[in-house]
Amino acid sequence: MDWEPDIPRWRQVYAAMEQRIAEGVYPPGERLPGVLQIAAEWGIGEVTARRVLKELRASGLAQMQPGIGTFVTQLPKP
Repeated sequence: MDWEPDIPRWRQVYAAMEQRIAEGVYPPGERLPGVLQIAAEWGIGEVTARRVLKELRASGLAQMQPGIGTFVTQLPKP
């Protein structure tokens, strides 16, 4: 990924994950990749990957099920 220097990396990965949800790569009910998978795929730290998942939950796009994972709850609003 070509990183935008003026935008925090977590925001860039969040936007990419949000796009994947909108495109149906991760449909509602689908389990999202975990922290380690996100960190490895995007070349970011685990703290940054946790922030991405936290922000997806805060935006209402995902919900955590403790001990199971984080799942897509809805599509992004256009």
